[in-house]
Amino acid sequence: MQLTLRDAATYLGVDEPTVRRWVRERALPVHRFDEKFYLNAVELWEWATEQRIPVSRSLLDQARQDDEDVASLSELLRAGGVNYDVGGSDKGEVLREVVARLPLPPEIDREFLSTVLEAREKLGSTGIGDGIAIPHVRNPILLHVPRPFVTACLLRNPIEFDATDHKPVHTVFNVVSPSVPSHLRILAQLAFALRDDTLREMLRDRAPVDELLARLEVVEKRTTSWYRAVADANP
Repeated sequence: MQLTLRDAATYLGVDEPTVRRWVRERALPVHRFDEKFYLNAVELWEWATEQRIPVSRSLLDQARQDDEDVASLSELLRAGGVNYDVGGSDKGEVLREVVARLPLPPEIDREFLSTVLEAREKLGSTGIGDGIAIPHVRNPILLHVPRPFVTACLLRNPIEFDATDHKPVHTVFNVVSPSVPSHLRILAQLAFALRDDTLREMLRDRAPVDELLARLEVVEKRTTSWYRAVADANP
């Protein structure tokens, strides 16, 4: 799903000159084709999440129009697993430890994936604040997996991640998906869930996995109720 600068301005709730300024000054990722600029919907959502800029719910609605179903975040996390006491003394070591714990098919080149994630970090940290990071590349790596999943790694020791709020990271999430639409929708679910203060505190305190999943289910129900109310108010 490719967007024009005008599309992006609508989703971000600003005017087009502001989007152009963000391209210049805040590294909003754009692609040039036939003398025009375009944005990737996944990139736009990820950038806005990192920058803490609100995005119109209609961007998620666009993804929802795809026929592909995506499980709830709690189900995705059950599939990907929650790992405790993950080691690493710096960002590179942590990323390699995280990739080693992803439940990937044996033919996946984990070393290559680690290298790509490390290269992405050199372009800008994926630490989103409050001790949480979501390592990814701007255009998601689509892996041949039967179903998408989310993996959480709670670090043995918080590490510096050059996060937006300059706080060390204690929890790393990874999204693995076979398609761009599912990647976008999962990322959206994760972004909304991580706004929950209680969930962030539980991650910081390394709460047991069953408690984390139970809290996620509470957040999901609340988000679903909110979305339905918005949909009813805007038929």
